Amino acid sequence: MLIRIRSKDGTFRFDLAPTSGVEQLAEKILETTEGADPESLTISNTPRGGETAISTLRGRTVQDLGLRHGDLLFVSYKSSVGSAPLASVEPISPSSTSAPAPVSAPDAKRPWETVKEDPVDTYWRSSNGKIPRQRDPRLCKHGANGMCEYCSPLEPFDQSYHAEHSIKHLSYHAYLRKLSPSQSSNSNALPPLTPLSYRVKVPCPKGSHPPWPAGICSTCQPSAITLQPQPFRMVDHLEFASDAIIDRFLHAWRATGAQRFGWLVGHYEPYDEVPMGIKAVVEAIHEPPQEGELDGLTLGLPWEDEARIVKLASEASKPLTIVGQIFTDLTPLDEDKSKSLYKRHPKSFYLSSLEAIFAARVQLEHRCPSRSSPTGEFSSRVVTAVLCGTEDGGIDLSVYQVSEQACAMVEADMIEASVEPGIVRVKEEDRTADSARYIPDVFFRYKNEYGLDVQKSAKPAFPVEYLLVNITHGFPKVPAPLFRSSLFPIENRPGLEDQGLQLIFNELSQRGVTEGDGEVAASSQTGLANWLSDWHLIAYLGTVGLLSEDDMKLLIKTASSPSLESPSALNEIVKTDGWRNLVAIARESSAPRRPTVPPPAVADNTSDFEIPPEVYDDVENPIADPSVRVCPHCTFENVHGGSDCEVCGLPLG
Repeated sequence: MLIRIRSKDGTFRFDLAPTSGVEQLAEKILETTEGADPESLTISNTPRGGETAISTLRGRTVQDLGLRHGDLLFVSYKSSVGSAPLASVEPISPSSTSAPAPVSAPDAKRPWETVKEDPVDTYWRSSNGKIPRQRDPRLCKHGANGMCEYCSPLEPFDQSYHAEHSIKHLSYHAYLRKLSPSQSSNSNALPPLTPLSYRVKVPCPKGSHPPWPAGICSTCQPSAITLQPQPFRMVDHLEFASDAIIDRFLHAWRATGAQRFGWLVGHYEPYDEVPMGIKAVVEAIHEPPQEGELDGLTLGLPWEDEARIVKLASEASKPLTIVGQIFTDLTPLDEDKSKSLYKRHPKSFYLSSLEAIFAARVQLEHRCPSRSSPTGEFSSRVVTAVLCGTEDGGIDLSVYQVSEQACAMVEADMIEASVEPGIVRVKEEDRTADSARYIPDVFFRYKNEYGLDVQKSAKPAFPVEYLLVNITHGFPKVPAPLFRSSLFPIENRPGLEDQGLQLIFNELSQRGVTEGDGEVAASSQTGLANWLSDWHLIAYLGTVGLLSEDDMKLLIKTASSPSLESPSALNEIVKTDGWRNLVAIARESSAPRRPTVPPPAVADNTSDFEIPPEVYDDVENPIADPSVRVCPHCTFENVHGGSDCEVCGLPLG
């Protein structure tokens, strides 16, 4: 087979057998160079980025790398005059006295081979993904068991199918199949994707000048950027497990008029409406600390509780993670408060430049593990959902992601928000700052008033639509959420919904859990299990310190289990020490208290009091010393002036 290589020394052709080793390819490459450092020799299937050290490919054959006849490889290296031959990849003669180095073991330096992908990626990699077609009685002339060009399955990236079904973007895995259809199942093939980077390479691969900002050349500087629609999307659909999730989120805005923000907690599943599609299923919305206003909100970032929430979500019966963010942008109409202002439309904006840049930062912080990228990560699956007004005054959801170009520009500190929400500003180049900023040429294309395709410079500004990727959304036909309840107060809503242990104690008391030894009667297990199956309740219990880490794992796994309706679903939970402590404190907190008015006379048979006065005396004796306060939870007599009990740490009030 013929393999072409291109380096700074020129373009060369090599005749190699498919079974030739990488060592032989390296030898031929070194013959074309002068003073190349063998250890720095890298190859790539793209002109910029994605370089793989050839020394990490020992033991592979040309065929193993997925190379075909006529393929072009891009080679780079560092100069080292008088360097020795390529010892790290040089084939060892059978008569050599030294022991040969093992070449069959996988090298840990290749992150794309060791990365752990999401289960939905594993599912699509094991599937051929082709689009089945039925036999056409008008065109197919063969029998029922035959197949021809009119009924054979289509590739998942087939353009005619996408145009016929109005699918604007290829799914992530369909895009991978289009890039390398013969390498999709070959784990030894070079990764077909290269993450975009618009930053100057420091140090320069040539090493012939001082590093940026003191010097720059065509090798280390980024190329000019032409903004264009992204042909694929990482997530094709956003689905909420039930409409109660949205209703509970909107309750805060309906009650206060202040805007709200939340993180979408869910998981990813295959989406059959798009070839090799992926959908994000939202099981809960977790609201971080924030200050809502009528026309915006302020978030506390970084989100300090994120690590605990992500770890807790990962312990569910179906592991969950952060799949996106959601916020409201709702303004009631002056003439009719029941309707919302129509803000986001084709003549204004869909996602403001400030929101798009924030979405890019969030996506950069939540990269998607991928075996198709040399870094082991590519793009992100975090989506941005906006609840806004519709043209008829209703409330609807719009879902977006920002493109890889947007993330790369934010990472390179190239763009900023403008006063006009639909416009993105390109920053000025700055070589004086510690983190010097280089701004390459940026262009975008559009059709002018004559219908002609025109290219225009994006400096100093360009429309934000060039950075957006649209995503569909909806609800399932048959809802089956992991969490059955949404009645417990939502976190970080002070004054509107206040969380507290007393709410939990009252609920346990009303359900009869505090009676006896804390065992749950079979007749009330289903109701208790459904009440416990509440994301906000479980997340709150993780902050009070009554349940251990193992108890919390068992609680969320049980509360999100599909078999929660089973009468024995709570058997393991009620046996844990954390549950027993919770029930014991709940029992003490619900003990009867001395009435504020004197009890009626015993001789008064018309009295409605069922508890004799002596019972009150036994339960709660008055204390002569006013400085001694009895804890209502554990009955310890506190003599300090603090607000919490010295023994159990719960409030004395």
